[in-house]
Amino acid sequence: MTATPATDAMVAAANPEPVLALLAHQAQLALDPAATVWVLISTALVLLMTLPGLALFYGGMVRKKNLLATLAQSVAATILVSVLWIVIGYSLSFGVGLNEGWNKVLGGFQVALLYGVGMDTAYKALPGLPEYLWVVFQMTFAIITPALIAGAFAERMKFSAFLLFVGLWHLLVYAPVCHWVWGGGFLGAMGVLDFAGGAVVHVNSGVAGLVCAYVLGQRRGYGRDNMAPHNLAFTMIGASLLLVGWIGFNGGSALAADSLAAVATLNTILAAMTGAIGWIIPEWIERKQPTLLGMITGLVVGLVAITPAAGFVDPRGALLIGLIAGPICFVASTAIKKAMKYDDSLDAFGVHGVGGLVGALLTGIFATTSVNALADGANIGKQALGLVAVIIWSGVVTFLILMICKYTTGLRVTEEQEIEGLDSTQHGETQHG
Repeated sequence: MTATPATDAMVAAANPEPVLALLAHQAQLALDPAATVWVLISTALVLLMTLPGLALFYGGMVRKKNLLATLAQSVAATILVSVLWIVIGYSLSFGVGLNEGWNKVLGGFQVALLYGVGMDTAYKALPGLPEYLWVVFQMTFAIITPALIAGAFAERMKFSAFLLFVGLWHLLVYAPVCHWVWGGGFLGAMGVLDFAGGAVVHVNSGVAGLVCAYVLGQRRGYGRDNMAPHNLAFTMIGASLLLVGWIGFNGGSALAADSLAAVATLNTILAAMTGAIGWIIPEWIERKQPTLLGMITGLVVGLVAITPAAGFVDPRGALLIGLIAGPICFVASTAIKKAMKYDDSLDAFGVHGVGGLVGALLTGIFATTSVNALADGANIGKQALGLVAVIIWSGVVTFLILMICKYTTGLRVTEEQEIEGLDSTQHGETQHG
């Protein structure tokens, strides 16, 4: 029989295409090739931020006897969080809760082990991206967040305690906060703006780092012994990799190859440079010399501060955010840390906690609808309310997790092990040359 439009319609009616069974958080994939390519590239860039970017950034700042142990923490966080994210973390973060009230604070369990995720599914808010891509893109954010906390307790936590801490923290702190802001929870519904992780990643990890610093106590000889970075070249290379990777972090969070991705990328680079200027000026005044460590730390401060704002502000706002955050984080990492007598080894709180806080608040001031329509209604009060929720949850639950670690694996290495160094005592390896 010759095919005609009528016969084609009859055949289609007799043999309808199977309807894809979708979970509550899903949509049918309507592939956007350009967006998919951009997010694939961005995923690789964000993964680069942890390995080797953050690993080298932190590794160069510790003493030589703790270099390998510090690198191992970034590697271990990547391994452990990747597996937990697939097992249950993604489901808790982006799944739909058991009822409306539950869903305001946490996702569900339907997507555990990625059951229900397929080649033709997409996350409901992003029908143009394969859901598998959304899973792995968000996984790279989940990886770096607990890895950042390690800077606060560098050179003194047992490796077994680190593994238990990271696993529990990912499930009990990161996943809920991620859901609150990005997964359909109450902070996103309130209109709290967080483009790429000011609250979810930086404030969350920074507050946790501060709690860790207080609970673990100061390193042996802190304030007396020489604890200068052993290899600033490593730290500079790490910071440079973070800068490049942050383009995927912020630019990739536009989730499309469009003008928003372009302005977020430009804002990221601009804020990093003015963050460095904002840090180096007070350092130069106080110490009479500008340091390489100061320049690259200020650069990271600018990156942290622009993260919540990257897709909501114009380049003028980005310049100001970096410039304002730089000196504030310098004071937080020097004078305030000294006054409060905590040993935040690598300034996880001073850089990420304070930088994320400043950036998130300034997002409420500088966000403009000329860049992003979602900026409509933004204000500093709404941002502050969201930050209070994240700070309280992160601080309280982090403390409870540390108590679990203390009474199971134990938290700190012994005094003898700390003197010898974590490379040999925790991993049986040493760095020569």
